[in-house]
Amino acid sequence: MQELYRLSENLKRLRRECGYTQSFVAQKIGIRYQSYHAYEAGLTVPTLENFIRLARLYDVSLDELVE
Repeated sequence: MQELYRLSENLKRLRRECGYTQSFVAQKIGIRYQSYHAYEAGLTVPTLENFIRLARLYDVSLDELVE
């Protein structure tokens, strides 16, 4: 569960650093707002495809998303 918490915190931090809204991120990676919100809330984990899209959006490695 600690890994899920780190992922959700990293997603929040990166989004805020970029000045994005949750709706903007969801739109950019092609998912519904509710799905992205669940990632940041630590309720669900992105698919591999969405992990890759998030890493590209934030210009970070996949490792950086989960560390």
